[in-house]
Amino acid sequence: MDGSFLIGGQAVTSSETFRAVDPATNEALDTDFAVSTKEHVAQACKLADEAFDSFRETDPEDRAAFLEAIADEIENVDGLVQRAMAESGLPEARLTGERGRTCGQLRLFAKLLRQGRWAEVVVDNAMPDRQPLPRADLRQRRIAVGPVAVFGASNFPLAFSVAGGDTASALAAGCPVVCKGHPAHPGTSVMVARAIANAVKKCGLHEGVFSLVQGTSNELGAALVTDPQIKAVGFTGSRAGGLALVELAQKRPEPIPVYAEMSSINPVVLFPDALKARGADLGKGYVGSLTLGSGQFCTNPGVVVAIDGPELDTFAEAAVEALSEAQPQVMLTSGIHKNYDKGVELLSGQGEVKTLARGAEGTGCNRGRAALFETTGEAFINNPELAHEVFGAASIIVRCTDFDQIAKVLEGMEGQLTATLQIDEGDHEEAAKLVPLLERKAGRILANAWPTGVEVSYAMVHGGPFPATSDPRTTSVGTAAIERFLRPVCYQDLPDALLPKPVKHDNPLKLPRIVDGERE
Repeated sequence: MDGSFLIGGQAVTSSETFRAVDPATNEALDTDFAVSTKEHVAQACKLADEAFDSFRETDPEDRAAFLEAIADEIENVDGLVQRAMAESGLPEARLTGERGRTCGQLRLFAKLLRQGRWAEVVVDNAMPDRQPLPRADLRQRRIAVGPVAVFGASNFPLAFSVAGGDTASALAAGCPVVCKGHPAHPGTSVMVARAIANAVKKCGLHEGVFSLVQGTSNELGAALVTDPQIKAVGFTGSRAGGLALVELAQKRPEPIPVYAEMSSINPVVLFPDALKARGADLGKGYVGSLTLGSGQFCTNPGVVVAIDGPELDTFAEAAVEALSEAQPQVMLTSGIHKNYDKGVELLSGQGEVKTLARGAEGTGCNRGRAALFETTGEAFINNPELAHEVFGAASIIVRCTDFDQIAKVLEGMEGQLTATLQIDEGDHEEAAKLVPLLERKAGRILANAWPTGVEVSYAMVHGGPFPATSDPRTTSVGTAAIERFLRPVCYQDLPDALLPKPVKHDNPLKLPRIVDGERE
């Protein structure tokens, strides 16, 4: 494998290199990967800026074909899943599915482009005879914001990485992308980046539409965010990392938005009738969700809240039995594994927290041993540390005295990606009282499911109030993700010859429009 990174379509090397590490063995993998410098970042960003004006005005059909070409290229990359397995420790079935999701979301954005609603064209025709004042001809559309910096995520080497949701939505909007590959999987990043570069060339686009920079230092990411050509940032990762990027972006002479998905414990509320009817099954399902992928999902159920009693005992007993048999899985990196162990140790050391169960002992490197705790509603309310995210298969059951205490527990939580209700029909009245509170706390509210797993669709919201994300008005999954990288422009009384295609009088692109307040 060639360890060069990409500036536009050009493979670039440097004297400084690094290697990926197999988390299952802690041994370095073959291939030296070139480290990008600040000068390389500047070159990539300059090239992206040069590509911007032509790329943002490509017809929706051409951009749709480009996204589909990327998907086709990714599907034809030999050895991609195997390399991702070696660099992440994730199993083949998971990564095969993730490749499918990656290509599927690219094709979904292609479909969105052809539908045209993303442009949100609005026309207010001139009213020269209106009294007391005439109205000018006003036409609005949304245009791309400019080159976008994307940071690959550790826990999704494909779907949230080089060609993941941030890149797909930015390219769909007409924004060139400069991606910083995650240092844990540089080989996977290079393979996908070359697939994108092939699609750029085949579609006859400016080479600056996509670049990949690589390296292990925070300074590289800082150089990317602070480059004046970059106009927005997409990030999935830790709260510390996301907030560092937000601070850098806000201190620029021209501040820019950072769309960071960061931290969530995803509360699950168990209601009495549901517990009574299926407590044991809920306990098993909970552990299945908790331990999936060694708990390395941003939607992992980190806390369960319920009224104390024998039904909750039944749930807890089933969860303990299931978790005690859970085999430890390889975590993504040694650093993530160390932080997980620290988080588990912190929870177990709290005075009013009881350790209910630990997963089976494992052999080998970086195995995440699942952990289940419990505490009281009062203790949870009074100790903010109990609500801190532990990235991995660790969760806490909160035993409350009544619904009022459940509400207080939820009120004290920070913003979340998800909130889940396990309910039966008899629980609807009490559940309805909590829904308005959960709307204020979470971006997605589920009933009778588990939060792990995010559907890529038109209605999906993968976002939420801080610290789940840095901007609760957006989503990083689903077609609405394109809105992060678009801004409105209004054209007043411009001659038709000067109007861009989406707002011309004869609507050559056949985009859906709102004309004089009515949808065409």
